[in-house]
Amino acid sequence: MTPEADDRAREPAEGTVVDAFGAAPPTRNNHARTRLHGPFIVVEAAGDIDLATAGFLAEHLDAATAGPEPDVLADLRGVAFFDCSGLRVLCRAEERASARGGRLRIVATDPRLRRLLRASGLLNRFPPLPGLPKERE
Repeated sequence: MTPEADDRAREPAEGTVVDAFGAAPPTRNNHARTRLHGPFIVVEAAGDIDLATAGFLAEHLDAATAGPEPDVLADLRGVAFFDCSGLRVLCRAEERASARGGRLRIVATDPRLRRLLRASGLLNRFPPLPGLPKERE
C-alpha cells in the first residue's frame, strides 16, 4: 500500500456506530470496542479493567451515551479483571444515558463480577444480562 493510500479516509465498516451517531466511534483498543447489535450500541470490554485501563472503556461508553435515547449494552464477558475504577466508569455512563432518555445495561456471566456488584451495592442498578438480547426490551 502506498503512503497516499493511508492518508485517505476509510469508509466505516458495516455495523459500526457511525449509523447511530453520524460520527465514527472511538478507535478500538485492547480493552474496548464499539459496534451495533440490532437497536443496541454494544461496548465490548476485554482484559483487565482497572485504574490504568478504565479510561479506554470510558472513551467508548462516553461516545455510546452521547446521542439521544441511547440503548447501550456494556458487554463484560471478555473481562478477566474488573475493579472499582470500572464500576465508576459504568455509573457515569449509566447517568449520562439516563439523562438523555436512554439506558445502559451490562452483559456478564462471571460470578466474580456479580459478587463485586453485590458488595458495592450496585447489583440492583446493574443486574447482569446473560447474553445480548435479540430484540428491544
